[in-house]
Amino acid sequence: MKPDTEILTGNPLFEGIRPEEIPDMLDCLQVRTMKYEKNQIIFSEGDLAEYVGILLTGSIFIMREDYFGNRHITTTLQAPELFGEVFACAETVLLPVSVIACEDSMVMLLNCKKILTVCGNSCKFHNTLIHNLLKVIARKNLMLNKKLNIITKRTTREKLMAFLMSEAKKNAAPAFTIPYNRQELADYLGVERSALSAEISRLCREGVLETKRSWFHIG
Repeated sequence: MKPDTEILTGNPLFEGIRPEEIPDMLDCLQVRTMKYEKNQIIFSEGDLAEYVGILLTGSIFIMREDYFGNRHITTTLQAPELFGEVFACAETVLLPVSVIACEDSMVMLLNCKKILTVCGNSCKFHNTLIHNLLKVIARKNLMLNKKLNIITKRTTREKLMAFLMSEAKKNAAPAFTIPYNRQELADYLGVERSALSAEISRLCREGVLETKRSWFHIG
């Protein structure tokens, strides 16, 4: 099954590639398209790091799990974003993270070596793909630096407010909806859920926040 080219034209990996060129490109790259149900594992920690994934529909968590089974959500991605490209391009042998579907999702898998190696047909799109892939990786590094700035705050309150202020800035509004429930937000910030809930309640009593489930208003 091949995805509609309209879905792919919104993906940064295909920037500068004409829609009519995409079908031939997919044939050359020998892509696979897979469907995953909510909470189904797409990649497991310890799998071979050989594929770049393109999220065609739905959303996913990138997460780590420590020795004791504690989850830490690295990030959440929405269609049509990429995932796995950093580890595949770095030639990491085994994945240090797991990828899980947050909802029913469709994913296209591309072997990284097929992207980075110019084929015998000397397809023109390979150089464009490599250039786009480098830009995607650079942008991901900026996102990780942003998260690092949040989770290195000293207290649960400081981490929470840094995250919420970042979301407000991203949405250009004091009211917004985040892609996490309370447990997922605690996993993202690296704090205990009980401590997070207590801090949210305290901030609401102080008039700093209003919230209902995943909706927040600052001010």
